[in-house]
Amino acid sequence: MKEYELNLAVASASRAWREAFNAGDAAAAAAMYEEDAVMVAKPFGRFEGREAIQGFWKNIIEQGFDDVIYFNTTTTVVDKTLTAARVSADWEMNNARGIITNELWVLQPDGTARLREDHFEVAE
Repeated sequence: MKEYELNLAVASASRAWREAFNAGDAAAAAAMYEEDAVMVAKPFGRFEGREAIQGFWKNIIEQGFDDVIYFNTTTTVVDKTLTAARVSADWEMNNARGIITNELWVLQPDGTARLREDHFEVAE
């Protein structure tokens, strides 16, 4: 795999997550995480495993949050094996904004990327 292929897989997976969230589909958004993923959402707390993460997103969606966009996005390849990349960005949605401090996207055997770690903060 080449670096641009990893970047494309991560960008495609990130876009799929945003599309699922904006469509109000917490299950599809959670499917973009590895089964044992960890999400740290400040100030809400730490969520371990896809099921807990899905519950968090379901609650947020039910409260009317949607229309998330990312900007000032940076993608950094983790190492020379080209199997993972970290993403940081600013984000906004209809009722909140904040920063992504660390998304760790890891290539899966089928060539797609899934989130192993997701660290973000709500600024307002």
